[in-house]
Amino acid sequence: MPSRRSGRAHRGDRGQVAVEFVGMVPLILLLVAAVWECVLIGYAFSLAGNAADEAARAGAVHGDAGRCEAAAKEHIGDAWNLRVECGRSGDIYTAKVRLGIPVLFPGLDFGDIDGTGGAAMEREAK
Repeated sequence: MPSRRSGRAHRGDRGQVAVEFVGMVPLILLLVAAVWECVLIGYAFSLAGNAADEAARAGAVHGDAGRCEAAAKEHIGDAWNLRVECGRSGDIYTAKVRLGIPVLFPGLDFGDIDGTGGAAMEREAK
């Protein structure tokens, strides 16, 4: 006659998957947050470079620091803590754009990313 197993021994490793899942969730969330942070930093570099190029082009065409700053701010939201420096350097109009490096979302920053751009001054033919 077969022996009866006790209820405890019969259960085996029932529930083990739930325990492992609960243990892995924090690690998975940490990995997702790290990947998201890398995406935000890459996007900030792209925004800073593009804004600096747009600002330098507007400054070269109009020769005005106000239009240079407006061109830099045109496509970037306020949450990125944008700072712009425009100026002429010989026949080149330069722009330096500084954005805050976001921590998980724009607005919560822990450093700065710089983007620089330059464009040749344009003169109208007479």
